[in-house]
Amino acid sequence: MTVLLTLLSSVIWWVLYSSVGAIVPALIVWLVLRWSERVPVVFNRAYLACLIWCLFVILVSAGVAAHIGVLRPPLTPLLASNLFRLVLAISMLVGVLTLWRLIPRIDARRIRLASACMAVAVVMAIGFGVLTTLASR
Repeated sequence: MTVLLTLLSSVIWWVLYSSVGAIVPALIVWLVLRWSERVPVVFNRAYLACLIWCLFVILVSAGVAAHIGVLRPPLTPLLASNLFRLVLAISMLVGVLTLWRLIPRIDARRIRLASACMAVAVVMAIGFGVLTTLASR
């Protein structure tokens, strides 16, 4: 019973942290898509897409970090790992597909794939900049 409660608590915290962590990427994605599409996009769908993307990223990144054995700062060995770099590339692909499939424009057309790529690239550039800044401390 304790194992079941522990797993349930872990899932609840995973979803809670992902939903909080998806707010900033959703704002960035919404702004980039609004600029690149030249038509407003639906923010709640951008948040949903970023939430799904964040759930995937946290799950896979935590798995890689546990596999490598880097669970606390400094994160330099994690950033130097080829497996983590591969996971980042896969997460970018998942992010592009998630944004492209889930975010409509106001006129009910799907956003362009190039716009989704640009939005993911901006989010990853900002996120990687923050991560490397935190890792150097």
